[in-house]
Amino acid sequence: MILKTDNLVKRFGGLIAVNEVSIGVEDGSITLLIGPNGCGKTTFVNSVSGYYKPDGGKVYFQGEDTTGLPLHKMYQKGLVRTFQIPSPFLQLSVLENLLLAERNNPGESFTKHLIRSSWKDYEADSVDKAIQIMRILGLEKYWDKEPASLDAGALKLIEIGRALMAEAKMVILDEPIAGVNPKLAHNIFSHIVKLRDEMKLTFLIIEHRLDIALKYVDFVYAMHQGRIIARGTPDEIARNEQVRMVYVGG
Repeated sequence: MILKTDNLVKRFGGLIAVNEVSIGVEDGSITLLIGPNGCGKTTFVNSVSGYYKPDGGKVYFQGEDTTGLPLHKMYQKGLVRTFQIPSPFLQLSVLENLLLAERNNPGESFTKHLIRSSWKDYEADSVDKAIQIMRILGLEKYWDKEPASLDAGALKLIEIGRALMAEAKMVILDEPIAGVNPKLAHNIFSHIVKLRDEMKLTFLIIEHRLDIALKYVDFVYAMHQGRIIARGTPDEIARNEQVRMVYVGG
């Protein structure tokens, strides 16, 4: 398991938003986290990724206890999360947005930026890497375009591209197909599958559109009122009566 939680708890005053949640995400898998609005899904991934500090339980990433580590520390360890609403730099090109996500650029050093030879080759390699990622995601034709001119599907792919530039080992996606038409939604999930297969990337995905998402994922957890109420393959979850009652509506 690349990610594991043991009895994770997150409270907001008297409200227990995440109530002793234990899950495991297999390395190289696409795992789906579902549940009705307000059931604790986003709070859970915020507690795992360092956005919130848990009030109880444990988080393990790549076998290491990372409970309570802040967001930037989890990012450095290779756990990257995206948010439901993409937030690219609108006045930069797609290529420039990807390049900004590259880590440990010597040209950003206070002292080394003055010595061009210390970062010139790194910059060239970063551009090559970004071009390769854009090709994988089907963004290469937009390389010089500003994100404001692109559709919602492309903006979601830019978010994934920035995670790849950061050399993520695992990506948490919060509703990656929200607000996009079915054709683009299938396109986004097809790219996620391609990244899992070709780059051995792991995904934990929050998504409501089960008619699309269940076709692409390996394993599913269902949440309700802060707890995991079901776990299994997509077929098992689709047939689970408790999930149907609380999530689909009976």
